[in-house]
Amino acid sequence: MGELTVSIDVPAEHMQNLFGSHDAHIRKIEDDFHVVIVNRDGVVKVGGEKEAVMKASRVIRELLALSERGNMLEEQSVNYAIEMEDENSKDVLLEIDEDCICHTVNGKPVKPKTLGQKQYVDAIRDHMIVFGTGPAGTGKTYLAMAMAITAFKNNEVSRIILTRPAIEAGEKLGFLPGDLQSKVDPYLRPLYDALYQIMGAESFMRNMEKGLIEVAPLAYMRGRTLDNAYIILDEAQNTTPAQMKMFLTRIGFGSKVIVTGDASQKDLNPGVTSGLDIAIKVLSGIDDIAFCELSSKDVVRHPLVQKIVRAYEAYEAGEKKRSGSKSGNRNYGRGKR
Repeated sequence: MGELTVSIDVPAEHMQNLFGSHDAHIRKIEDDFHVVIVNRDGVVKVGGEKEAVMKASRVIRELLALSERGNMLEEQSVNYAIEMEDENSKDVLLEIDEDCICHTVNGKPVKPKTLGQKQYVDAIRDHMIVFGTGPAGTGKTYLAMAMAITAFKNNEVSRIILTRPAIEAGEKLGFLPGDLQSKVDPYLRPLYDALYQIMGAESFMRNMEKGLIEVAPLAYMRGRTLDNAYIILDEAQNTTPAQMKMFLTRIGFGSKVIVTGDASQKDLNPGVTSGLDIAIKVLSGIDDIAFCELSSKDVVRHPLVQKIVRAYEAYEAGEKKRSGSKSGNRNYGRGKR
């Protein structure tokens, strides 16, 4: 194919952001594309086999454009840019970066970071009910929360209702100290954390005291009709079919519903079917209900989380294959005697 060297002018104020701490970002690009990258007085030179150099150069230019827009480049962004280039999906990060949902209390923009997250956010905008499923770290709950707070601030809804089933994961509620609220609070803590980060503790407490923001266990939803509200059901994989049906039939006029869950992390008793699994089967094909399945590609926590998710996916796929093989062996040769 032949050798090639490409030069890219990088302004001094973006050099550190592009290269990363201890040049980690550039080293990652070098290792993945098998190229050599050097900085010569503000000019980044990429050398190596022609096709690899072209790919690495496109990634560098895309990351530089993100930096010029004011983004702090993280390892996840670099990894995703490389992954998208390998799939011939050019400038995906730049497209995604244009979609700013809101800002945290510290002024940090909240944006989708992957194509899957972007499709999830768009589905929330366009549909009344959205089911967002996928592994841990894909931003299902956080993005739903950001969309809810934005709608609330824009007066599109009059209140936010956040709920999740209070299912024990190895411990019984009765063994926890305090009253009922104290017992269920640990199950709702992730929802509180997202609210504090995006809305601020003061604003959250003020709106909660007014009844405009409600965080409650799923059992508290029975018998209610929820009008003009943004409703988020988190950890939906831990609902029973009856609970899911109860929840979905609470929806009133002017409301929007986000249901999030991770089918691989069920805490239900053995033999109990997940309400999330049933709902996806029953409701597919109904207008104004969208289903978004995020994958390990959409994990935006520490890159190690993505590797853990993928390792478990590979292990579980192998277990299913082995289980199917054993079942086939047991049935082999059976017939009338």
